Amino acid sequence: MAAGADKTDQAGAGSFYLQKFKLFQTRSKFYMIGWDKSKIIWRVLSIDRQETSELNIREDPTIYSSNECKELLTRIDEGNRSSGGLKIVTECYGIVGFVKFLGPYYMLLITKRRKIGTICGHTVYGIAESKMIAITNCSMLSKNENRYKKLLCMVDLTKDFFFSYSYNIMCSLQKNLCDNESEHILYETMFVWNEFLTRGIRNRLKSMMWTVALVYGFFKQVKLSISEKEFMFTLIARRSRHYAGTRYLKRGVNEKGRVANEVETEQIVFDANAKPGTIEISSVVQIRGSIPLFWSQDSSWLNMKPSIILHKNQKYEATRLHFDNLVKRYGNPIVIFNLIKTYERRPRESILRAEFARAIDFINKDLPAENYLRFLHWDLSGHSQRAKNVLELLLLLVSDALNLTGFFYCQVPSSVKLSGALSLASLLSDNKIKPLINDPKNNNDCVVSGDGSHKGNSKSEFLPMDMSFGNVDQNCFAAKPPILQKGVLRTNCIDCLDRTNVAQYVYGLAALSQQLHLLGLIDAPAIDFDSPLSDDVMDIYEKMGDTLAFQYGGSAAHNKIFCERRGQWKAATQSQEFFRTVQRYYSNTYMDPMKQDAINVFLGYFQPQEGKPALWELNSDQHYNIGRRGPSIANEKARSFKRSLSEGNILGEDDTSGENEASSSTSNLGEENSQKVHTSVNAKGLSESTPEIPTCERDLSYSRYMPLMPRRHLLAEGEPGYFHQLRFLESSSSNFLDLDRISSSGILARRSL
Repeated sequence: MAAGADKTDQAGAGSFYLQKFKLFQTRSKFYMIGWDKSKIIWRVLSIDRQETSELNIREDPTIYSSNECKELLTRIDEGNRSSGGLKIVTECYGIVGFVKFLGPYYMLLITKRRKIGTICGHTVYGIAESKMIAITNCSMLSKNENRYKKLLCMVDLTKDFFFSYSYNIMCSLQKNLCDNESEHILYETMFVWNEFLTRGIRNRLKSMMWTVALVYGFFKQVKLSISEKEFMFTLIARRSRHYAGTRYLKRGVNEKGRVANEVETEQIVFDANAKPGTIEISSVVQIRGSIPLFWSQDSSWLNMKPSIILHKNQKYEATRLHFDNLVKRYGNPIVIFNLIKTYERRPRESILRAEFARAIDFINKDLPAENYLRFLHWDLSGHSQRAKNVLELLLLLVSDALNLTGFFYCQVPSSVKLSGALSLASLLSDNKIKPLINDPKNNNDCVVSGDGSHKGNSKSEFLPMDMSFGNVDQNCFAAKPPILQKGVLRTNCIDCLDRTNVAQYVYGLAALSQQLHLLGLIDAPAIDFDSPLSDDVMDIYEKMGDTLAFQYGGSAAHNKIFCERRGQWKAATQSQEFFRTVQRYYSNTYMDPMKQDAINVFLGYFQPQEGKPALWELNSDQHYNIGRRGPSIANEKARSFKRSLSEGNILGEDDTSGENEASSSTSNLGEENSQKVHTSVNAKGLSESTPEIPTCERDLSYSRYMPLMPRRHLLAEGEPGYFHQLRFLESSSSNFLDLDRISSSGILARRSL
């Protein structure tokens, strides 16, 4: 009786997770038996095999022991002897979900797993093998049914999917500690790729113990060292399921503000040899995503660089929705690092650069100064051609962004696992973590700034005071209070693959130096680019970049800068880059349409119906309300198009443009690419260096450092008026960085000849 009570207490407290399963079948039902790691809790699930139109599934509320479960299976076997008895089907490690095409329901199972890492004592797994099992007995399947099955199987669960039974791997470490979301809500987050597949069982059982939440992207955990001190380095990339797809079939933003190729990257660091007691752990989050405008490219076997089609909508509703969502997820500030080209002989990327700048300027007009979208345009391709020290240049730029957002740091008792409802608030209320409380009565309080330094008697910029910490003993203070990351760095290029990955590596390295310094593993927050640790981190980010590039672009990433950094032979690098270009071109042209169809079926964006056209009979995924480019296909003819100087790049104007400002002319687009960067000055005549966040007023003056040239060449019409002047390069602009200070540092003057 006491044992039964213990089992009930454990189940009720949510302290157990089913981790292993066995699937049995009779002629009329499937029976799945699941048990926890300690083999104390045993549960039973039954699935009706005779119902074809609906998923009829039932969870036995009884909590069994191992012997009780065996007795139950024996009784089921004896009761079904006349129809063949009870037979084992397979052992498995969780249900991926259920799916129905035109025939029966199918159950997707994980039949083999592999351990790929551990976070705060919670194991993270990859999928080694999976299996699809039909619920009902169907000897004959239609041709279309088999085709849909093959299409779904194109999404290879053994590549780049990962999960954890007890850790919310779909969330960052900070969210795991600070938020207290229910499991059902967590399944509906943007990074759970089997949300649609598990929707049926979750809605029927109101339980998530039988399924696993799959995250798609990249996971790598390694042990690294610096100054003979070891630490665990974990890099996680979570790909969004919203507006997901392949390179040329998913570009820009949709009406809901979801962007293509959106990936959240988290870097987690903790001491590998921490003494028993308290573990210090730190994480930093950054994101990448397509330029949030309505634009697209149509792949063609005749053109390896397809035209960019920009649909101009100067109200920028979808762009605004996108940044509103980022603020909701990460808080302010949102720092935008735009790496696309400024000048081109035939404008392609630069068209988007100018329109993106207008969008930021338009949105910032409605925001208070403290919540401005922080914007930095920096032509990485141009700088890498002119300067050998491009990584050092990037480091200067991203360090300021890191100082704005900060990173997460916390001390966690080694005996505590961050599971279920456990949060930072509960740890603090139990005095397991001592927070910073800015009590005016206490003269010893201190804060930790973004650079890891301690400052006495001042309020922490990264620790919001409105956060609920529960009942905390305010007389207890830690030498290192928790630090919260506020805001996020958003990086993009055209594909958000190659150049973006270089910038994310540099940002990760800058954050790592701060993290290791705060953990006490290095004396100063600095890591030299020539150090072995820098090379190790670069290798990991390079692997992440290759993985994400294969998922979205069909080939490994172009890693020219990384190859040059490690001294690879130039001819070998050129050969490698050419091969990857051809591989990406082939994949985008011939393989991506079918790959996109597979993704849409897996995510539930297309659901087959009898009497309706099959997926492969449709021209594009616009036909089933994916929202690829904003306006519906019916409005395509209502657009008017202009050809730009690129002889193929198209600007599409909204048919409601009469309500908006007039679009820039073709000639203006050309001028924007030959523009010189200007100084933002307000009506009072303040210089560009006066406000850290300049106003959006349009009055302009030009520095004596600018070349003498007509105004129409210096500043294109409609160009935002808040950019700081850059005296060292004309391809960079920002509304928050003191670029003159960076210029005066001298590093930007060193160019390759």
